Amino acid sequence: MRIRTDGDYAYREDAIQRAADFYDCNKTKAVVSACEDVPRLVAAARQILERDDLTYEQRREIAETLSTRVTNFGVEQTVTVDRD
Repeated sequence: MRIRTDGDYAYREDAIQRAADFYDCNKTKAVVSACEDVPRLVAAARQILERDDLTYEQRREIAETLSTRVTNFGVEQTVTVDRD
């Protein structure tokens, strides 16, 4: 597999290098490691944001902190009114 890093895709070289630095390995292993980690991290983030013991404000702050240029987490607040 080849990943284009020329022209408009030059930013990918920096992203891949940051991953290699983070994982302290070569670029190929870094890309594979990130591909394995990201789905698990996103699933874990979603689980945290669905917890009932967090306030709406806490969930909103967590969602904002975990959001990236590519992955955006959002929370909604639902209000239910019961009438007798």
